[in-house]
Amino acid sequence: MRILKTLEDLHALYAEPVPTSLTKVTATLTPKYRAWIEGSRFCVLSTVGPEGVHGTPRGDDGPVVRVRDEKTLLMPDWWGNNRLDALRDIIRDPRVALLFLVPGSNTTIRVNGRAVLTDDEALRESFRKKTRLPATVLVIEIDEVYSQCAKALMRSELWARNDKETVPTVGQILSEITNGAEGGEVYDRDYAERAKPKMW
Repeated sequence: MRILKTLEDLHALYAEPVPTSLTKVTATLTPKYRAWIEGSRFCVLSTVGPEGVHGTPRGDDGPVVRVRDEKTLLMPDWWGNNRLDALRDIIRDPRVALLFLVPGSNTTIRVNGRAVLTDDEALRESFRKKTRLPATVLVIEIDEVYSQCAKALMRSELWARNDKETVPTVGQILSEITNGAEGGEVYDRDYAERAKPKMW
């Protein structure tokens, strides 16, 4: 198996970038990019740190981020599993990438930038959900915004399929890893109810 080790090796196998893939890149949120991102309830947050790279799903019952201005996004960090992989990364390396999705749309919007974490009381309060506040808020400074090629979602027919019965559940995976000590049918059956008080 030949391993590509130089950029020359790589570029020899591909044509020049499609012109639109370059012209669609902006350094700030245009009104249309802003509208798209404000319509997204889900994104994947990618970070990098000394232990490697992490990609974490982020979702909310409205916009997953708040647009503060054309160069800044705000993302509350709601209750999760407290692994803090992405947050530890951001403390040590501010580079982030966000991939926004909207169900039914084959468009994905990418934001590359740099993030900091804040526990500013007023900012946290502005995200209040009933009695809960996020522990921290990510303040993301935008470097570039662009739409990604739709072909991946078109090829996968992501929104036209429901393949969940073809893959193991989390309960089954946990049961396998722990030799039956954790997980199983009860884990899967009760998870939605257990999660309700911890959503926000």
